Amino acid sequence: GLLSVIQRLKGSPEQELRIVLLGLDNAGKTTLLKRLASEEVSTITPTQGFNIKSVHSHGFKLNVWDIGGQRSIRPYWRKYLGSTDLLIYVIDSADQKRFEETGQELAELTEDESLTGVPLLVFANKQDLVTAAPAAEIAEGLSLHTYRDREWQIQACSALSGEGVQDGMNWISSQIMNRKK
Repeated sequence: GLLSVIQRLKGSPEQELRIVLLGLDNAGKTTLLKRLASEEVSTITPTQGFNIKSVHSHGFKLNVWDIGGQRSIRPYWRKYLGSTDLLIYVIDSADQKRFEETGQELAELTEDESLTGVPLLVFANKQDLVTAAPAAEIAEGLSLHTYRDREWQIQACSALSGEGVQDGMNWISSQIMNRKK
């Protein structure tokens, strides 16, 4: 998981990276965070506020902020965006009724000046469900191809099974290495 990505990275001592993990409620953000931290994912409760996981390895400290996605919490997302090195946005690929809503939230986020140029990883989560839309279809619906001010990637995954999560982390690793050059 996350440790194997960090172990491949070689950086200056104590380099700290801030990753913000956002998405609508029930998208699977906390399950994804627990998967990245190699923790048990069988019992997850809705996030009321935020969770933070920090991992130290090979001179890196990755601080991942998982912020609740309930409608009442979303106005506070912006307070957590300062000094963000990478944005992970999680979408429930099976909840097609909320695609428009999640697209609007993502579009507003990416317009925030504190996220200018910040790489974006979209996890198209819950691909293990038969009703899940393919990642390419979600990317098209979100108009990701129009994002010219940042690197972005959409990654099909299942946070529950872990499938596709490592591929997303590999992309994050490449972004970190590219920024160091």
